[in-house]
Amino acid sequence: MKLSARNQIRGTVTAIAKGATTSHVSIDIGGSIVMASITNEAVADLDLVVGKPAYAVIKASDVMVGVED
Repeated sequence: MKLSARNQIRGTVTAIAKGATTSHVSIDIGGSIVMASITNEAVADLDLVVGKPAYAVIKASDVMVGVED
């Protein structure tokens, strides 16, 4: 698989919280967790389960920055 997104980070699925139509998938990428909201159908199509290796693929035109008050 080739993608145009350059931020492809390998990790391990640590949690899948399924909702009515959308799942929140947590991926551990070396001690930090990246969370993605994807459809339940995508979870099934990708055969995602806790413990399975997966990639967090990040493609964004904007990055937000925050600081503590």
